[in-house]
Amino acid sequence: MDENDELPELVLPMESRDNCRGSPSAQYSLVEYGDYLAPHSRHVRVAVIELVQELGNHLCFVFRNFPQPGLHPLSRPAAEAAEAAGLQGKFWLMHDRLFSRQDELSGEVIREIARGLPVEMKRFERDLSSGAAARRVEEDLESAEGAGVGAAPTFFVNGRLRVGQYEFLPLLKALKGSRAEDTS
Repeated sequence: MDENDELPELVLPMESRDNCRGSPSAQYSLVEYGDYLAPHSRHVRVAVIELVQELGNHLCFVFRNFPQPGLHPLSRPAAEAAEAAGLQGKFWLMHDRLFSRQDELSGEVIREIARGLPVEMKRFERDLSSGAAARRVEEDLESAEGAGVGAAPTFFVNGRLRVGQYEFLPLLKALKGSRAEDTS
C-alpha cells in the first residue's frame, strides 16, 4: 500500500459551483483551501500561478475559501466579497486583487476593490446582504471540515491531501506523480 493511500480525499469533489482556472475535466487538479489574509496563502500564490502557466489546459486549479476569523478577523468578509464578485463571473479578478492588497485590507478597502471591478455594485451588495455569498463560503467550510482541513493553505492534489512543500517543483512533481500512479 502506498503511503498516499491513507491521505484524506476531497469530500466535495470539484463541481460546477467551484471557481476553477482551467477545465474541470483537465488531466490534473489542484484544490486550495485558502484564507485571503493568511500570509502563507498569499505566499503560495506564486507557485500556483507558475503551475497554471506551466500546465495550461492540463490543470484545473480550484480555490475554496477557508477563512480563519479567529486569526484574521476580515477573512470571512473578504471570502464573501470574492464569492459575491464570483456570482457575476468576476471571482478571479476579486481573488487576485484581495491578495495583492492583503496588507491593507479593511472593510472599506474590500468595497473599494469591488468598485474597481466590472461588477454591478447594487447586485454585489445584494448578494452580500442576502447571504448568497455567505452560503458559498459556508459550503467551502463544510467541505474543508469533512476533509480534515485545519489550516490555510491546504492543498488537494488530484483529489488527495498534499502533505509537504507547497513550492512550484514539489507541487508539479506531486501532480504528475500522483496521476502516473493512478494509471499504473
